[in-house]
Amino acid sequence: MKGIRSLRELSRLLNVDPRIRTICLITERERGYSRFVLSRFTKRVGAERLRRIIEEKVVTLLKRSGIEAVDVVLDASFIKAWSIRHPIQSRRGYADADARVGRAGRTYDLGYKLHLSIDRERILPLASLVALANENEKRHDRTLLKRTKLVLRRAGATLRRIIADSQYSSERIRREADEAIIPFPANQQRGVTGLLRVDKQFRTHGPEDQKRKYHKRTAVEAAYSFLKTQYSLTINKVRGLKNVATYTLYSVLSHVLIREAAENMGRPDKAISPTYSTHNLGTSQRANR
Repeated sequence: MKGIRSLRELSRLLNVDPRIRTICLITERERGYSRFVLSRFTKRVGAERLRRIIEEKVVTLLKRSGIEAVDVVLDASFIKAWSIRHPIQSRRGYADADARVGRAGRTYDLGYKLHLSIDRERILPLASLVALANENEKRHDRTLLKRTKLVLRRAGATLRRIIADSQYSSERIRREADEAIIPFPANQQRGVTGLLRVDKQFRTHGPEDQKRKYHKRTAVEAAYSFLKTQYSLTINKVRGLKNVATYTLYSVLSHVLIREAAENMGRPDKAISPTYSTHNLGTSQRANR
């Protein structure tokens, strides 16, 4: 949340920054955790345990809200690799052999992709998956939806509507929910009128009610914006798919924990404000002591 770029820097701050020491429950005469301890802890936790921790938090938050049906938004976002391209095999990384060249916005770059399903109303990540940048969204949509449905079922909710862009357009995805707001690409249902479509200038065409619902997919873009600008997703200094997945899930976990902290303080409107939450967290812990 503070944009710390290395474990060495974090270890130093744990020894000199009283506010961080308070938040981390480090006593006055106690030394902060060394970077070796932090590194070993991260490796022992791993991406799979982090994913389960996030899902447990999400289930708790959904149960607390008492929702019965959820509109789910699917999307993927590029994560830049900490490497250059291989001088011979230009489609892969040099220092990071797992990294692959894939679409990054309107261009191509070396990295990975974070696939998310979002609760549209609460901008809450329901399920996540980190994969290679050159792998299409359709390759992972089944796993992502399976995890999403499991989280919703555990929370006592159902999947009401899927909202996604044309990369997810398939009959299999459209059958997963009562309603699927997914534009048909140009190579599907040619000559059929009255379907939702998006042109090259990102203008929507089709039924007005579907256009209104499709525009609500901006919730997932807001979630990615929070992860990248507030929770350091763009500051990737690790290599390898497993390490990048772990680092990425730390950002997702931060986003979920901020919402939990905001609701615990009775201020759900501050769920997108990490500054407010961390400030009050330190204050409340000092008061409890």
